[in-house]
Amino acid sequence: MKIHKDHQRFRQIVRGKIREDLRKFLTRGELLGREGKHVISIPVRGIDIPHFRYGDNSDSGVGSGNAQPGDGTDADGEGVGPGGTQEGHHILEVEVTLDELADILGEELELPRIEPKGRKRITSEKDRYSGIRQTGPESLRHFRRTFRRALRRHLMAGTYNPQNPRIIFERRDKLYRSWKTVKEPQSNAVIVYMMDVSGSMGDEQKELVRLEAFWIDAWLRRNYQGIESRYIVHDVRAGEVDRETFFRIREDGGTRISSAFKAAWELLQSHYESLEWNIYLFHFSDGDNSSDADSRECCTLLRDHLLPGINMFGYCQVASAYGSGHFINVLHEHVEDTENMITTRVNTKDDIYDSIKAFFSKGK
Repeated sequence: MKIHKDHQRFRQIVRGKIREDLRKFLTRGELLGREGKHVISIPVRGIDIPHFRYGDNSDSGVGSGNAQPGDGTDADGEGVGPGGTQEGHHILEVEVTLDELADILGEELELPRIEPKGRKRITSEKDRYSGIRQTGPESLRHFRRTFRRALRRHLMAGTYNPQNPRIIFERRDKLYRSWKTVKEPQSNAVIVYMMDVSGSMGDEQKELVRLEAFWIDAWLRRNYQGIESRYIVHDVRAGEVDRETFFRIREDGGTRISSAFKAAWELLQSHYESLEWNIYLFHFSDGDNSSDADSRECCTLLRDHLLPGINMFGYCQVASAYGSGHFINVLHEHVEDTENMITTRVNTKDDIYDSIKAFFSKGK
Protein backbone atom coordinates (compact mmCIF):
# COMPACT_ATOMS: atom_id res chain seq x y z
CA MET A 1 0.00 0.00 0.00
CA LYS A 2 3.00 2.28 -0.52
CA ILE A 3 1.24 4.23 -3.27
CA HIS A 4 -1.60 4.99 -0.84
CA LYS A 5 0.91 6.38 1.67
CA ASP A 6 2.55 8.43 -1.09
CA HIS A 7 -0.83 9.83 -2.09
CA GLN A 8 -1.63 10.74 1.50
CA ARG A 9 1.74 12.45 1.82
CA PHE A 10 1.06 14.40 -1.37
CA ARG A 11 -2.33 15.54 -0.04
CA GLN A 12 -0.62 16.74 3.14
CA ILE A 13 1.86 18.75 1.07
CA VAL A 14 -1.01 20.28 -0.92
CA ARG A 15 -2.89 21.21 2.27
CA GLY A 16 0.28 22.80 3.63
CA LYS A 17 0.76 24.90 0.50
CA ILE A 18 -2.87 26.03 0.57
CA ARG A 19 -2.59 26.97 4.24
CA GLU A 20 0.56 28.99 3.53
CA ASP A 21 -1.27 31.03 0.89
CA LEU A 22 -4.76 30.91 2.39
CA ARG A 23 -5.11 34.68 2.68
CA LYS A 24 -4.28 34.91 -1.03
CA PHE A 25 -6.76 32.16 -1.95
CA LEU A 26 -9.51 33.90 0.01
CA THR A 27 -9.23 36.87 -2.32
CA ARG A 28 -8.98 35.09 -5.67
CA GLY A 29 -12.27 35.50 -7.47
CA GLU A 30 -11.34 33.10 -10.29
CA LEU A 31 -11.47 30.18 -7.86
CA LEU A 32 -15.23 30.60 -7.65
CA GLY A 33 -15.46 30.03 -11.39
CA ARG A 34 -13.53 26.76 -11.03
CA GLU A 35 -16.02 25.37 -8.54
CA GLY A 36 -17.61 22.06 -9.50
CA LYS A 37 -20.37 20.18 -7.77
CA HIS A 38 -18.17 18.88 -4.97
CA VAL A 39 -14.61 19.98 -5.76
CA ILE A 40 -12.73 23.13 -6.62
CA SER A 41 -9.62 23.33 -8.80
CA ILE A 42 -6.77 25.32 -7.24
CA PRO A 43 -3.44 26.29 -8.83
CA VAL A 44 -0.70 25.60 -6.28
CA ARG A 45 2.86 26.89 -6.73
CA GLY A 46 6.01 25.05 -5.74
CA ILE A 47 4.84 21.45 -6.19
CA ASP A 48 6.26 19.30 -8.96
CA ILE A 49 5.36 15.63 -9.33
CA PRO A 50 8.43 13.53 -10.29
CA HIS A 51 8.08 11.94 -13.72
CA PHE A 52 10.21 10.41 -16.48
CA ARG A 53 11.29 12.48 -19.47
CA TYR A 54 12.13 10.59 -22.64
CA GLY A 55 14.57 11.72 -25.33
CA ASP A 56 14.34 10.93 -29.02
CA ASN A 57 17.63 8.95 -29.06
CA SER A 58 18.82 10.79 -32.17
CA ASP A 59 22.45 10.73 -33.30
CA SER A 60 22.97 14.41 -32.57
CA GLY A 61 22.78 16.37 -29.38
CA VAL A 62 24.59 16.43 -26.06
CA GLY A 63 27.32 13.78 -25.88
CA SER A 64 27.69 13.29 -29.65
CA GLY A 65 30.73 14.15 -31.81
CA ASN A 66 34.45 13.54 -31.66
CA ALA A 67 35.31 15.54 -28.55
CA GLN A 68 37.19 13.93 -25.71
CA PRO A 69 36.60 14.31 -21.97
CA GLY A 70 38.15 17.54 -20.72
CA ASP A 71 38.02 19.36 -24.08
CA GLY A 72 36.78 22.95 -24.01
CA THR A 73 33.60 24.15 -25.67
CA ASP A 74 33.25 26.62 -28.51
CA ALA A 75 30.50 29.22 -28.46
CA ASP A 76 29.10 30.18 -31.85
CA GLY A 77 27.40 33.29 -30.53
CA GLU A 78 26.68 35.39 -27.52
CA GLY A 79 23.00 34.53 -27.26
CA VAL A 80 19.88 36.62 -27.67
CA GLY A 81 19.96 38.31 -24.31
CA PRO A 82 21.06 38.09 -20.68
CA GLY A 83 20.22 34.97 -18.70
CA GLY A 84 17.31 35.02 -16.27
CA THR A 85 17.95 35.71 -12.62
CA GLN A 86 14.58 34.69 -11.14
CA GLU A 87 13.76 31.27 -9.77
CA GLY A 88 11.29 29.25 -11.81
CA HIS A 89 7.89 28.37 -10.33
CA HIS A 90 6.11 25.07 -10.78
CA ILE A 91 2.34 25.51 -10.85
CA LEU A 92 0.19 22.43 -10.38
CA GLU A 93 -3.59 22.35 -10.59
CA VAL A 94 -5.00 20.20 -7.79
CA GLU A 95 -8.58 19.30 -6.99
CA VAL A 96 -9.69 19.93 -3.43
CA THR A 97 -13.14 19.12 -2.10
CA LEU A 98 -15.11 21.98 -0.62
CA ASP A 99 -15.12 20.13 2.70
CA GLU A 100 -11.31 19.94 2.65
CA LEU A 101 -11.12 23.62 1.80
CA ALA A 102 -13.46 24.47 4.67
CA ASP A 103 -11.38 22.34 7.05
CA ILE A 104 -8.21 24.17 6.01
CA LEU A 105 -10.04 27.47 6.55
CA GLY A 106 -11.14 26.40 10.01
CA GLU A 107 -7.67 25.16 10.99
CA GLU A 108 -5.85 28.25 9.80
CA LEU A 109 -8.33 30.71 11.32
CA GLU A 110 -8.66 28.53 14.46
CA LEU A 111 -12.44 28.46 14.10
CA PRO A 112 -14.33 26.25 16.57
CA ARG A 113 -16.85 23.81 15.16
CA ILE A 114 -20.42 25.06 15.37
CA GLU A 115 -22.82 23.35 17.77
CA PRO A 116 -26.23 23.17 16.03
CA LYS A 117 -29.33 24.08 17.96
CA GLY A 118 -33.00 23.38 17.37
CA ARG A 119 -35.13 20.28 17.08
CA LYS A 120 -35.81 20.43 13.35
CA ARG A 121 -34.10 17.77 11.30
CA ILE A 122 -34.05 16.91 7.62
CA THR A 123 -34.37 13.13 7.45
CA SER A 124 -32.76 11.37 4.52
CA GLU A 125 -33.07 7.71 3.60
CA LYS A 126 -29.97 5.73 2.67
CA ASP A 127 -29.39 2.09 1.78
CA ARG A 128 -26.78 0.63 4.12
CA TYR A 129 -25.23 -2.75 3.30
CA SER A 130 -25.00 -4.39 6.69
CA GLY A 131 -25.59 -8.12 6.29
CA ILE A 132 -25.37 -11.30 4.22
CA ARG A 133 -28.14 -13.43 2.79
CA GLN A 134 -28.43 -16.43 0.46
CA THR A 135 -30.54 -14.79 -2.21
CA GLY A 136 -30.07 -11.68 -4.23
CA PRO A 137 -28.98 -10.26 -7.60
CA GLU A 138 -25.63 -11.36 -9.01
CA SER A 139 -24.38 -7.78 -8.90
CA LEU A 140 -24.46 -7.99 -5.08
CA ARG A 141 -22.83 -11.41 -4.79
CA HIS A 142 -20.15 -11.45 -2.08
CA PHE A 143 -17.35 -13.13 -4.01
CA ARG A 144 -14.95 -13.76 -1.12
CA ARG A 145 -17.52 -15.43 1.11
CA THR A 146 -18.94 -17.38 -1.81
CA PHE A 147 -15.47 -18.66 -2.76
CA ARG A 148 -14.69 -19.68 0.81
CA ARG A 149 -17.92 -21.66 1.08
CA ALA A 150 -17.27 -23.43 -2.21
CA LEU A 151 -13.66 -24.19 -1.27
CA ARG A 152 -14.74 -25.59 2.10
CA ARG A 153 -17.28 -27.82 0.37
CA HIS A 154 -14.65 -29.15 -2.06
CA LEU A 155 -12.21 -29.87 0.79
CA MET A 156 -14.82 -31.69 2.84
CA ALA A 157 -15.90 -33.73 -0.16
CA GLY A 158 -12.28 -34.56 -1.10
CA THR A 159 -12.71 -33.16 -4.61
CA TYR A 160 -10.15 -30.37 -4.33
CA ASN A 161 -7.07 -30.95 -6.49
CA PRO A 162 -4.09 -28.65 -5.67
CA GLN A 163 -2.61 -29.46 -9.10
CA ASN A 164 -5.78 -28.23 -10.76
CA PRO A 165 -7.32 -25.81 -8.22
CA ARG A 166 -10.60 -25.35 -9.98
CA ILE A 167 -13.52 -24.24 -7.83
CA ILE A 168 -17.04 -24.75 -9.15
CA PHE A 169 -19.77 -22.75 -7.46
CA GLU A 170 -23.07 -24.37 -6.67
CA ARG A 171 -26.24 -22.55 -5.83
CA ARG A 172 -25.90 -23.29 -2.11
CA ASP A 173 -22.42 -21.67 -2.05
CA LYS A 174 -23.53 -18.24 -3.15
CA LEU A 175 -23.92 -15.46 -0.64
CA TYR A 176 -25.16 -11.92 -1.33
CA ARG A 177 -24.84 -8.62 0.41
CA SER A 178 -28.07 -7.44 2.00
CA TRP A 179 -29.13 -3.92 2.80
CA LYS A 180 -31.65 -2.08 4.84
CA THR A 181 -32.96 1.42 4.43
CA VAL A 182 -32.03 3.65 7.36
CA LYS A 183 -33.15 7.17 8.16
CA GLU A 184 -30.38 9.61 9.01
CA PRO A 185 -31.22 12.92 10.68
CA GLN A 186 -29.39 15.97 9.40
CA SER A 187 -28.95 19.27 11.20
CA ASN A 188 -31.17 21.84 9.57
CA ALA A 189 -29.94 25.38 8.89
CA VAL A 190 -30.79 28.33 6.68
CA ILE A 191 -28.62 31.24 5.54
CA VAL A 192 -30.41 34.43 4.49
CA TYR A 193 -28.16 36.75 2.49
CA MET A 194 -29.27 40.38 2.17
CA MET A 195 -27.56 42.98 0.02
CA ASP A 196 -27.96 46.63 -0.84
CA VAL A 197 -28.10 46.94 -4.65
CA SER A 198 -28.62 50.69 -4.84
CA GLY A 199 -26.55 52.95 -7.07
CA SER A 200 -23.71 53.33 -4.56
CA MET A 201 -22.97 49.57 -4.66
CA GLY A 202 -20.83 49.06 -7.77
CA ASP A 203 -19.11 46.05 -9.33
CA GLU A 204 -16.15 46.27 -6.98
CA GLN A 205 -18.41 46.09 -3.94
CA LYS A 206 -20.37 43.18 -5.47
CA GLU A 207 -17.11 41.26 -5.97
CA LEU A 208 -16.23 41.70 -2.30
CA VAL A 209 -19.68 40.43 -1.32
CA ARG A 210 -19.41 37.47 -3.68
CA LEU A 211 -16.07 36.37 -2.21
CA GLU A 212 -17.22 36.85 1.37
CA ALA A 213 -20.45 34.93 0.77
CA PHE A 214 -18.56 32.03 -0.85
CA TRP A 215 -16.41 31.44 2.24
CA ILE A 216 -19.33 31.95 4.63
CA ASP A 217 -21.24 29.33 2.68
CA ALA A 218 -18.27 26.92 2.60
CA TRP A 219 -17.75 27.04 6.37
CA LEU A 220 -21.42 26.72 7.33
CA ARG A 221 -21.98 23.83 4.93
CA ARG A 222 -19.05 22.04 6.55
CA ASN A 223 -20.81 22.32 9.91
CA TYR A 224 -24.34 21.37 8.82
CA GLN A 225 -25.46 18.37 6.80
CA GLY A 226 -28.66 20.02 5.60
CA ILE A 227 -28.66 23.71 4.72
CA GLU A 228 -30.72 26.12 2.65
CA SER A 229 -29.71 29.50 1.22
CA ARG A 230 -32.11 32.38 0.53
CA TYR A 231 -31.25 35.70 -1.12
CA ILE A 232 -32.81 39.14 -0.62
CA VAL A 233 -31.83 42.33 -2.48
CA HIS A 234 -33.02 45.83 -1.73
CA ASP A 235 -32.80 49.48 -2.60
CA VAL A 236 -35.82 51.32 -1.21
CA ARG A 237 -37.81 48.09 -1.66
CA ALA A 238 -36.74 44.52 -0.98
CA GLY A 239 -37.49 41.23 -2.67
CA GLU A 240 -36.26 37.66 -2.76
CA VAL A 241 -34.23 36.56 -5.80
CA ASP A 242 -32.20 33.53 -6.88
CA ARG A 243 -28.46 33.22 -6.32
CA GLU A 244 -27.37 34.34 -9.79
CA THR A 245 -29.56 37.42 -9.70
CA PHE A 246 -28.31 38.27 -6.21
CA PHE A 247 -24.74 38.76 -7.43
CA ARG A 248 -25.55 40.38 -10.78
CA ILE A 249 -28.44 42.77 -10.25
CA ARG A 250 -27.80 46.49 -9.93
CA GLU A 251 -30.25 49.30 -9.35
CA ASP A 252 -29.78 53.05 -9.33
CA GLY A 253 -32.26 54.08 -6.68
CA GLY A 254 -31.92 55.03 -3.02
CA THR A 255 -31.50 52.82 0.03
CA ARG A 256 -33.90 51.76 2.76
CA ILE A 257 -32.24 48.98 4.78
CA SER A 258 -35.32 48.31 6.89
CA SER A 259 -37.07 46.91 3.80
CA ALA A 260 -34.55 44.02 3.74
CA PHE A 261 -34.93 43.34 7.47
CA LYS A 262 -38.71 43.25 7.11
CA ALA A 263 -38.47 40.87 4.14
CA ALA A 264 -36.15 38.60 6.14
CA TRP A 265 -38.50 38.63 9.12
CA GLU A 266 -41.48 37.70 6.90
CA LEU A 267 -39.44 34.90 5.31
CA LEU A 268 -38.50 33.46 8.69
CA GLN A 269 -42.05 33.73 9.98
CA SER A 270 -43.39 31.86 6.95
CA HIS A 271 -40.83 29.07 6.58
CA TYR A 272 -38.33 28.86 9.43
CA GLU A 273 -39.43 28.43 13.02
CA SER A 274 -36.68 29.78 15.24
CA LEU A 275 -36.97 26.93 17.78
CA GLU A 276 -36.45 24.35 15.07
CA TRP A 277 -33.94 25.92 12.67
CA ASN A 278 -30.38 27.17 12.89
CA ILE A 279 -30.72 30.62 11.32
CA TYR A 280 -27.96 32.84 9.95
CA LEU A 281 -28.60 36.33 8.58
CA PHE A 282 -25.93 38.28 6.70
CA HIS A 283 -26.39 41.79 5.41
CA PHE A 284 -23.98 43.49 2.98
CA SER A 285 -24.04 47.23 2.47
CA ASP A 286 -21.81 50.27 2.02
CA GLY A 287 -23.37 51.77 5.14
CA ASP A 288 -25.56 54.30 3.33
CA ASN A 289 -29.20 54.55 4.38
CA SER A 290 -32.07 56.84 3.46
CA SER A 291 -32.52 58.43 6.87
CA ASP A 292 -31.66 58.22 10.54
CA ALA A 293 -35.26 57.26 11.21
CA ASP A 294 -34.95 54.19 9.00
CA SER A 295 -31.68 53.23 10.69
CA ARG A 296 -33.43 53.39 14.06
CA GLU A 297 -36.24 51.24 12.68
CA CYS A 298 -33.64 48.69 11.60
CA CYS A 299 -32.31 48.53 15.15
CA THR A 300 -35.83 48.01 16.49
CA LEU A 301 -36.44 45.17 14.02
CA LEU A 302 -33.17 43.53 15.05
CA ARG A 303 -33.72 43.80 18.80
CA ASP A 304 -37.41 42.89 18.89
CA HIS A 305 -37.80 40.34 16.09
CA LEU A 306 -34.68 39.05 14.40
CA LEU A 307 -31.91 38.65 16.98
CA PRO A 308 -33.87 36.78 19.72
CA GLY A 309 -34.45 33.69 17.56
CA ILE A 310 -31.36 33.30 15.38
CA ASN A 311 -27.83 31.93 15.71
CA MET A 312 -26.16 35.01 14.25
CA PHE A 313 -26.71 38.26 12.45
CA GLY A 314 -23.60 39.30 10.55
CA TYR A 315 -23.29 42.77 9.10
CA CYS A 316 -20.49 43.26 6.57
CA GLN A 317 -19.87 46.84 5.47
CA VAL A 318 -17.94 47.17 2.22
CA ALA A 319 -16.13 50.36 1.29
CA SER A 320 -17.66 52.55 -1.41
CA ALA A 321 -16.72 56.00 -2.65
CA TYR A 322 -20.42 56.89 -2.74
CA GLY A 323 -21.64 55.38 0.53
CA SER A 324 -21.72 57.21 3.83
CA GLY A 325 -20.50 54.23 5.89
CA HIS A 326 -22.62 55.42 8.81
CA PHE A 327 -24.92 52.43 9.37
CA ILE A 328 -22.30 50.32 11.18
CA ASN A 329 -21.92 53.11 13.74
CA VAL A 330 -25.69 53.08 14.34
CA LEU A 331 -25.56 49.34 15.02
CA HIS A 332 -22.67 49.77 17.44
CA GLU A 333 -24.55 52.48 19.29
CA HIS A 334 -27.96 50.84 19.57
CA VAL A 335 -27.51 47.05 19.28
CA GLU A 336 -23.95 46.42 20.45
CA ASP A 337 -24.92 44.65 23.68
CA THR A 338 -26.20 41.52 21.85
CA GLU A 339 -23.89 38.50 21.59
CA ASN A 340 -25.26 37.13 18.33
CA MET A 341 -24.67 40.26 16.25
CA ILE A 342 -21.22 40.67 14.68
CA THR A 343 -20.10 43.50 12.43
CA THR A 344 -17.07 43.68 10.15
CA ARG A 345 -15.59 46.13 7.66
CA VAL A 346 -14.24 44.94 4.32
CA ASN A 347 -12.47 47.74 2.52
CA THR A 348 -10.36 45.52 0.26
CA LYS A 349 -10.10 41.82 -0.56
CA ASP A 350 -7.38 41.44 2.05
CA ASP A 351 -9.95 42.19 4.78
CA ILE A 352 -12.04 39.11 3.94
CA TYR A 353 -9.66 36.86 5.93
CA ASP A 354 -10.23 38.81 9.15
CA SER A 355 -13.94 39.24 8.46
CA ILE A 356 -14.56 35.47 8.22
CA LYS A 357 -12.58 34.92 11.41
CA ALA A 358 -14.61 37.57 13.24
CA PHE A 359 -17.93 36.04 12.17
CA PHE A 360 -17.19 32.47 13.27
CA SER A 361 -14.57 32.71 16.03
CA LYS A 362 -17.29 32.23 18.68
CA GLY A 363 -18.55 28.97 17.16
CA LYS A 364 -22.15 30.14 16.78
